[in-house]
Amino acid sequence: MKKYSVCAVICAGGKGTRAGFPKNKTLVSIGTECVLQKTLSAFDFPSVDEIVVAGSAAYYDEIVTVCKQFPRTKTVVGGETRFDSVYNALQAVTADIVLIHDGARPFVTREMIENCIRSVEAYGSGICAVPCLDTIAVSENGKIIDVPDRKALRQIQTPQGFFTATIRNAYTQAKTSGRADFTDDSSVFAAYFGAPTLCDGDPANKKLTYAEDFRSAFARCGFGVDTHAFGKPQDYIVLAGVRVPSESGLIAHSDGDVLAHAVMDAMLSAAGLRDIGYYFPDTDPKWRGADSMQMLEQVVELLREQGFAVKNLSVAVQAEKPRLSKYIEAMKQSLSGALSVDPTAVGISAGTNEGLGYIGEGKGITVNAYVLLREI
Repeated sequence: MKKYSVCAVICAGGKGTRAGFPKNKTLVSIGTECVLQKTLSAFDFPSVDEIVVAGSAAYYDEIVTVCKQFPRTKTVVGGETRFDSVYNALQAVTADIVLIHDGARPFVTREMIENCIRSVEAYGSGICAVPCLDTIAVSENGKIIDVPDRKALRQIQTPQGFFTATIRNAYTQAKTSGRADFTDDSSVFAAYFGAPTLCDGDPANKKLTYAEDFRSAFARCGFGVDTHAFGKPQDYIVLAGVRVPSESGLIAHSDGDVLAHAVMDAMLSAAGLRDIGYYFPDTDPKWRGADSMQMLEQVVELLREQGFAVKNLSVAVQAEKPRLSKYIEAMKQSLSGALSVDPTAVGISAGTNEGLGYIGEGKGITVNAYVLLREI
């Protein structure tokens, strides 16, 4: 049972002026989806109970149409500034915790979102941030007057999470006092409640601001899901090539690596190719008992032939048993090696089904995988 309910507030009140677009930039397409669709998709998973979108008044009808694809989403009219948009959205939030996110940051990962939630639960706030890699200078009249130690500097991103009552109170105090010059939510929190807590962001979580950001924001995403039942007479299962002790194995034509299979389907879907049943049919003796990580390597090559490679991957495992927490890091390392990506580009979460259905009864495991490709 979740301790707190969670809402995501998505800010989509901009006009696209800096990017030179004739409309709200969250409605501009990247790949096969508009920016807002992709951002909403990132938050559309069980850890997030509701989504509130603060939409631009000028493009409100179009934003509402996009949001209708996501049943747990409601919309409010944004304001002239980001501050006003967030203030309006906070009035519609009913959950205990709120994550405030820029609609123009479509590459946020599930791992970041869950890190943010955990930080709020533990410390009352969670501000996604990454270290500054460049030297930052303070200037005056065209001269450098100070160079802060970049070890102490962080680039602030979104989502930024808080207990709803607290951040709503902070925004109300700021609005009442006539202060609306804050550039982000952590600054509002800091002004009225103290120093917020940082949590891990991701360099790939870029905010699309200028036209060139959209030109370089190639996006091909894919979703894959696979399910296997327990019942094979062995004392382990295989997930991402990692052996996990279990009362019985998973029934499958290959080694039953349900996680690898979901990832492969997500990759093939993103590339516009056929599913794994086409490339690795269970009617072919060649794949009987096959190592699924070797099959994954073949999928990597199939994508390479199409000019694609994996940029980042998010995986959610639903299993009542066995417990997986101490094996997740090994799974991440295994997948990052197979896909030739940094381990930070691989997110894996594991949860139960609260005793419900075939998962809750311990009869099987389901894995959902979401992948973003890059051009090579």
